[in-house]
Amino acid sequence: MEEPLTTTWHPPHPLDLARVLAPLRRGTGDPATHVEPDAFWWASTTADGPATLRLRKDAGGTVRASAWGPGAARVLKDVPELLGASDDDSGFVPVHDAVERGRRAARGLRLCSSGRVWDVLVAAVLEQKVTNREAWRSWRELCRWFGTRAPGPAPQRLWAPPDPAQVRAIRDWEWHRIGLDGARRRTLIRAASVAGRLERAVELRGAEGRRLLQLVPGIGPWTAAEVAQRAWGDPDAVSVGDYHLPTIVGTALTGCPLDDDGMLEALAPYEGHRHRAVRYLAAAGVSRQRFGPRLPVRDYRAM
Repeated sequence: MEEPLTTTWHPPHPLDLARVLAPLRRGTGDPATHVEPDAFWWASTTADGPATLRLRKDAGGTVRASAWGPGAARVLKDVPELLGASDDDSGFVPVHDAVERGRRAARGLRLCSSGRVWDVLVAAVLEQKVTNREAWRSWRELCRWFGTRAPGPAPQRLWAPPDPAQVRAIRDWEWHRIGLDGARRRTLIRAASVAGRLERAVELRGAEGRRLLQLVPGIGPWTAAEVAQRAWGDPDAVSVGDYHLPTIVGTALTGCPLDDDGMLEALAPYEGHRHRAVRYLAAAGVSRQRFGPRLPVRDYRAM
C-alpha cells in the first residue's frame, strides 16, 4: 500500500475543523468529501494529478495531515491556507445582534482557501439555477462516472472530480445521462478549455479574481462569488443572485425579506467582510422562512 506523505500544523487560533471545511461539502452524499468522527477526507484535482487528503485534529489542537496520490505534496503544502491561516478579520465589527450571536457561536470559524479554482468551479456551475438536490445528484454522478477514484486507503465512496481534460472528453449523450442541461454543459466545457488561466484568479483575489472568472461565458456574479468564497477565502464575496440568500439576510438584519439590492444595502456596514457576516448568520442558525415559491426540481435526463 502506498505510504502517505504527512505533516502537522498547530494553528495559532481556535479552529473548528468541520465548520471551516463545510463549504467544500456538496451535500451529505458528496463523493469528494467524507466526514468521520475524528477525520475529514477530501479528494481533489491538482496541477500534479489527483490527491487524497485526510485531516485530523488532536486534543491539543494540532492538525495532523496525511496525503496520497500524485498531488499529495501540493495539498500538504496548502493545509494551513486550506484551514484559514491567512484569513484576516481585522476591521470586522458586528453591528447586528444576529451577526454577533453567530460570531460567538462560531469561535473557531475561519474562511477556508482551497487554493484551486477548478474543483469548486465545477461544483458551482452545476448548482446554477437548480435545486441543491438536483445539483448534488449531478455532482455525484459526474465524479463517479468521469472522475478518478481517490488515491490511497480512502473510503470506497471517495472520488476526485474530473480534471479539465476529463471534462472535455465527456460526450454529449453522457452529459445528458447525468442530467445536465445545455447551458451548464457549455459553461463547463468553456471553463475546461481555459482552466489553467482561471487558476490565476487565486493570485489576483478579491474583485479582480472574480472578474477574471466572469470572462468565461456562463459564469456570472453568483458563480464567481461561490468560487471565490472557497478557492481563496474571499471575505467580501456575496452570492448575488442566490434564490434564498436575500430572504435569509433580510429577515435576520431587517425583519423582512429583501431583493439583491436590499441585501447589499443591509450588508453595507460589513463592506470588505460581507461574506463573513453571512457565514456568521448561518452559524447563528438563521435560515429562510419555510413558505413561498420554491425552485422546481427538474430532471433533464427525462427531457
